[in-house]
Amino acid sequence: MAAPNKRKIMNDPVYGFIDIPSGLIYEIIENSYFQRLRRIKQLGLTYLVYPGAYHTRFQHAIGAMHLMSTVINIIRSKGHVITEKEENAAMLAILLHDIGHGPFSHALEFTIVKNVTHEDLSLLFMDKLNKKYKGKLDLAIKIFKNEYHKKFLHQLVSGQLDVDRLDYLRRDSFFSGVSEGVIGSDRIIKMLDIVNDELVVESKGIYSIEKFLIARRLMYWQVYLHKTVLSAEQLLVKTLLRAKELSEKGEMLFATPALQYFLSNDVCADDFKNDKKVLGDHTLLDLYANLDDYDIMSAIKVWVNHPDKVLSTLSSNMINRNLFKIVIQNEPINKEVLSAKKKEFKEKMSLTDKEIKYFVFTDNITNYAYSANDEKINILMKNNELKDIAEASDMLNISVLSKKVRKYFMCYPKKLD
Repeated sequence: MAAPNKRKIMNDPVYGFIDIPSGLIYEIIENSYFQRLRRIKQLGLTYLVYPGAYHTRFQHAIGAMHLMSTVINIIRSKGHVITEKEENAAMLAILLHDIGHGPFSHALEFTIVKNVTHEDLSLLFMDKLNKKYKGKLDLAIKIFKNEYHKKFLHQLVSGQLDVDRLDYLRRDSFFSGVSEGVIGSDRIIKMLDIVNDELVVESKGIYSIEKFLIARRLMYWQVYLHKTVLSAEQLLVKTLLRAKELSEKGEMLFATPALQYFLSNDVCADDFKNDKKVLGDHTLLDLYANLDDYDIMSAIKVWVNHPDKVLSTLSSNMINRNLFKIVIQNEPINKEVLSAKKKEFKEKMSLTDKEIKYFVFTDNITNYAYSANDEKINILMKNNELKDIAEASDMLNISVLSKKVRKYFMCYPKKLD
């Protein structure tokens, strides 16, 4: 007879000691699918700009689970019934919400696989774990997919004021050292309540919500979409695209078996859903679960010496942080300017028309802090009237925060060896 699990705690630098429940939640955390998140950085290549930003998806998932438990206890204290089964399911849903992330988080979602989001993959992982644990994740999956009748539980997992955002803003601010992202998550949580099955914020918490929205906007432009971070991610993407192009032509590159498969094959959403066996006893999802940041960087270190000039140059630049020069502006990049840059570097680097696309290119980025079209952040006024934060706030210009800002950028080599 197996000995019962002792009480587990984890010392988190953001919240202090976090209790890890025994039973299914503990078993899920110990599962190899979840342990893989220790090897995936929360902020991808942001450490190239903010040297402290080495924290992982594992830390974020544990932190979000802790906040979910805290929120549920606060809501219960205000007279709302949340069963132990619902609590465990909500904690599992938030624990697994990012389990589908690939290496370096968002940077590679559409590089080594085609049109497959991490949300799609997270759900596939949850389904697979549900089979392993004989249906014990049924309720967690319903909450994750917003199919459970208590809608506020899904809002806590995925909404404009979910515990995902409450954790990552505070955690990313802590590890990056960017104080503009610091939010009063404790106060926000204490001000949460439920009205008509919807998550609301008591009026006393309105200033904390205002700061939360402003912090989110600042963190996006100062950290998540920082121009040097963007440049680094583009360099990584171009490196992998070149490796994939060579692999699909039949050239064998140094890579782990999992990375080799994804470089050599076009994999789409349907392939993951079918989950066929691809390498021995490995299914496609299992193969994906073997990919992490280490696979990518170990391969790139070797590709530095590859005979293909494009791949070796991109890889060397990645390893030595010789990043692209990036120009960001509010208007689309002028085609003549782009053509001139392509011509300049094509001659300097002796590249062909097909090869120059890896070194000189344009794209765009978008961001907004608050979506007026999604589920709103409702403020519970003292007269019990519900008001959207856009209406309740006398300080925020929600039209500015909810406006989708699109910026255009051009990348090209900063210097040549």
